[in-house]
Amino acid sequence: MTKSKRSTRLEPRKLPEQSRSAATVTAVLEAAARILEKDGFEGYTTNAVAERAGVSIGSLYQYFPNKDALTMALIERESAVLLSEIALTDSMEDSQAALLHLIRAAVGHQMRRPKLARLLDFEESRLPIRRRNQRVAEVVHRAILRALGCRTLDGLDTKGNAEVVALDVLAIVKGMVDAAGERGETEPAPLEQRVCRAVFGYLNRH
Repeated sequence: MTKSKRSTRLEPRKLPEQSRSAATVTAVLEAAARILEKDGFEGYTTNAVAERAGVSIGSLYQYFPNKDALTMALIERESAVLLSEIALTDSMEDSQAALLHLIRAAVGHQMRRPKLARLLDFEESRLPIRRRNQRVAEVVHRAILRALGCRTLDGLDTKGNAEVVALDVLAIVKGMVDAAGERGETEPAPLEQRVCRAVFGYLNRH
C-alpha cells in the first residue's frame, strides 16, 4: 500500500470490544472535540489529542491510523446524535409536529456545540466521503417525506410532487442552518424561529 493511500484511510483500525477499550475511544474522541473547539485546526494533532485524552500516542493509533480517521469517527459520533433525533419522527402522526421536530433537531445539531459543528462541516466537505454524506441526506429526505405524508398541511397538497417538496424543505433547512453556523451564531431559538417561518411559509404557499 502506498503512502498516499495510507494517509487517506478513514476507517478505524479496529473497534473497541471491551468496556476499557470503549472508554479509551470515547476519551480520545472527546479530547479531539475539545481541542477543535479550543484551538481549531492549528492545535489539532494526534499527539495533542492523545495527551488531552490521557493515553499514549500508540494507544490512539491502535484505533485510528491517522488524523483524518479520527476526524471521521468524530463526524460519525456527532451525526449519530442527529440521526437518532430524526428517527423519533417515525412515530409522529402530525405533519407539523414532525417537521418542527426535524427543524429543532437540525438547529440543535448545529448549535449544541457550534464551533465544533462548523469545523466538522468543513471537514465533511474536504474528506472523500461524498457517498456517506449522500446517505445521511437521504435519511433526512425520507424523514421529511414521511412527515409530509402524515397529514396534509393547511394549504399544501403534495400529491405528485412530494419528492420535490421534501428536497426543497431539506435545502431550506440545511442552507439556513449552515449559513447561521458560518456567521458564528450560537443561539438556537432565533434560528429555529427563522427556519420555521421559511419552511412553513414555503409549504403553505406551495
